[in-house]
Amino acid sequence: MEIKRVTDMAFKKYGRMIELNTEEIVKAAEKIENPKDGTMYVASMEEFEKLKIAEEIKNKCFGGMETQVGFCWGKNKQMAALEWHICSEVNIATEDLILFLGDIRDIDENMHYNSSNIEAFRLNKGEAVEIYATTLHYCPINVHEQGFGSVVGLLKGTNTEVDYKTDDKVVFGKNKWLICHKESEDLINDGAFVGIDGENYKL
Repeated sequence: MEIKRVTDMAFKKYGRMIELNTEEIVKAAEKIENPKDGTMYVASMEEFEKLKIAEEIKNKCFGGMETQVGFCWGKNKQMAALEWHICSEVNIATEDLILFLGDIRDIDENMHYNSSNIEAFRLNKGEAVEIYATTLHYCPINVHEQGFGSVVGLLKGTNTEVDYKTDDKVVFGKNKWLICHKESEDLINDGAFVGIDGENYKL
């Protein structure tokens, strides 16, 4: 698989580059210790949300809607799953990372998706992108051994625990739908729907 840059024309179907002053939030993220193994995700980081950029994300990227600014960081080398929301997602790389991206319209009527449709894009440290609501995505892949870091801006409440009844088999959180690969045992044990067919790409 060719790893393209987010500046490549191929990225335009999945998202767009955003002009944000990311220096302050990158420095704040550098103070957060990486886990020894695996990844971590916090939907709302107080130390990020008090920064000037949080208001800029809210107004510039979400039209003034209530938002949350969280953090996903650690070490990951495998696709494992794909998720989507009913809103865009802002990603700011605090370390170089790679995103596996797909198109929600390639999911069939049985909620299955063939991983041969996946494309990979590199986001360099300090760069910011908007990932469209129609874009399948999941945990970033680290480029360097020390791990990756990605600031995550979303509508407030996204990725938090479901507190309503639903028979939708791919609901995995508030404003979060997810399908996983059959090799993703941890996600399956947490109730994720196995809907990714083909290779579970690893970099």
